[in-house]
Amino acid sequence: MTEDRGAQRLVELLADHEDVFVTQWVTTVGESLSGRLSNAELERELRDLYAALQSGLAAGALTSREDGFAEIRSLLVELSRNRARQGFTPTETAISVFALKQVLEPSLTGSAEDIRAYLQLSRLLDELGLLTAEAYARTREEIISSQADQLLELSTPVVKLWDGVVAVPLVGTLDSARTQVVMERLLQALIDYNSTQAIIDITGVPAVDTQVAQHLLKTVVAARMMGADCVISGIRPQIAQTIVALGIEFGDIPTKGTLADALRHALDTIERDKKLAENRGSLL
Repeated sequence: MTEDRGAQRLVELLADHEDVFVTQWVTTVGESLSGRLSNAELERELRDLYAALQSGLAAGALTSREDGFAEIRSLLVELSRNRARQGFTPTETAISVFALKQVLEPSLTGSAEDIRAYLQLSRLLDELGLLTAEAYARTREEIISSQADQLLELSTPVVKLWDGVVAVPLVGTLDSARTQVVMERLLQALIDYNSTQAIIDITGVPAVDTQVAQHLLKTVVAARMMGADCVISGIRPQIAQTIVALGIEFGDIPTKGTLADALRHALDTIERDKKLAENRGSLL
């Protein structure tokens, strides 16, 4: 019964001072955002939140998880995602909810009923603030993950060097995730360019250990299954010494010191295969 009276008092306060509360709310939040969001957009967002809050309280909802507050939860998730994409901080995002507390404070009379109403509102806004923070965090994680994928794509280009020859110039560490991207892009390039020779250049790879070697071998095997011969280039002296010291063996995979040497090898292989095909044709 006490909570019902508190909710009723909140409904009355929000209805009687709607224009004043919304105006003060917009002003308070706008100051915290340093003008990086237009007043028109901010007022639209906060008026929608205000109306949803009134609707939930009028429906008798007391906690943020109740059905009566489904609309405000949806609005806050959308607001949080927008703030995250626009580059606002978690604090700047959450204050859009918490600022309503200080907006209502001057209108309270100090009566027991008003105190109950304020405490109930405070608990509700705390719950909604946590919801906002969680939605913001999820969106930031999605953005970071998407940016990481984009950087991974940019860091593993496949280029056509010559008719029938493609190359993958690798820069940085080669891990499992990146190996998968390299493999997919290389295999697609073999199809797109109708290539039979692939060069994997590791000039920009700082170090080669057993794990990196395994990743390279997987890529070579995948390319061979597509009918392409592979050459690994960029074997600097220090990397050669490391490979020998670790006992890493590339088997029958050709290795070259420079990309130029690898390209020359690939072109010689294409020319040799062409002559062999011509000789077989003449014999038939």
